[in-house]
Amino acid sequence: MASSTSSGTYDIGIDLGTANTLVYARGKGVVLNEPSVVAVNASGDVVAVGLEAKRTIGRTPSGITAMRPLREGVIADFDAAEQMLRALMKKALPGRRFSRPRVVICVPSGITGVERRAVIDSARGAGAREVHLIEEPMAAAIGAGLPVAEPVGCMVVDIGGGTTEVAVISMGGLVTAQSVRVAGDAMDAAITTYIKKEHGLAIGERTAEDIKIAIGSAAWDPDAPTLDPFPLPTLPFTSDADADADADSDSDAASDTDAAPEPRPHQAPLPASYTIRGRDHLSGLPRLLEVTTGEIRAALAEPVEAIVRAVHRTLDECPPELSGDIIEHGIALTGGGALLRGLDRRLRQEMGVPVVVADDPLDCVVNGTAKCVDEFATLHGLLTDALDQPRRAVRL
Repeated sequence: MASSTSSGTYDIGIDLGTANTLVYARGKGVVLNEPSVVAVNASGDVVAVGLEAKRTIGRTPSGITAMRPLREGVIADFDAAEQMLRALMKKALPGRRFSRPRVVICVPSGITGVERRAVIDSARGAGAREVHLIEEPMAAAIGAGLPVAEPVGCMVVDIGGGTTEVAVISMGGLVTAQSVRVAGDAMDAAITTYIKKEHGLAIGERTAEDIKIAIGSAAWDPDAPTLDPFPLPTLPFTSDADADADADSDSDAASDTDAAPEPRPHQAPLPASYTIRGRDHLSGLPRLLEVTTGEIRAALAEPVEAIVRAVHRTLDECPPELSGDIIEHGIALTGGGALLRGLDRRLRQEMGVPVVVADDPLDCVVNGTAKCVDEFATLHGLLTDALDQPRRAVRL
């Protein structure tokens, strides 16, 4: 840890995600949560970063380009990524123009050496004094409150924008890990392709994301208002945790009907349909279209199945003793993709083990990073520096 308190206050943690970048500043909490988007002009100068840049996607004039510097969890445009990091670090440390913070950055477990070097060089080019990396599933597990340092197997599935990270963790290291470049962006692309193929309507990525949030699902909702044309078998498994939660909720409702908790996003009632706007592929004119939940679930079938296979492969490589721990403690879902309705039920059905969506799944990774920043001396062994390779990570 830094020798002086003043230098330590400049330490920051960055969840460098494909969809969103979150920045934690030591002593201040999460100070930034911005889309990972940069708008540049013809000469390469940055016009806008973050939320302001995202608003320009699909609406920029010919001289300005809005781009995502990261694709599938890794840097695709080095210069744009460096400029984005520089702008976000300035926002995170206002008035600290000449400070050079120590930075902890999350990266996918399946990142290559070249991709690792690109992240480090971008952060150093943006003004970082030191750069340390932590694998996303480890950060997600720490943020979700899993006992990563104990000799007990715990499993986390972190579904972000560009990658899905699946890992079994024990004694501070990744025992088995699977990193697949199928996640939220792949779901959006699948919806876009389905709408164009089945209805001849062209839509943008923002519209596809809105559809996914509004009526996207991984399994049939038994409380849906209409019969489902794409049914899944009835779930044969219910965890003790689910049963206890149901019993607690019933007793709470009986004692105080006014104190019923708000449903979490992935538990909210699923509308039967959603109206979208796009451009007709044949006429080129704007057109309205109403799509159903069954259609969107069919569109999401392929990326969801890829995530299910990744979880299955990771469990298949897990040592028997740790498999027993996972049966007892279950699987924790984190990341924005964890909020896809029915995904926890689908994984429970396929794997036969309890599956729980973590509290505040969108912030699990940045919360884990924050803990590494705050307790740097204690958790330094979980990090890697510029020359290190991932600790005990197994790429399947």
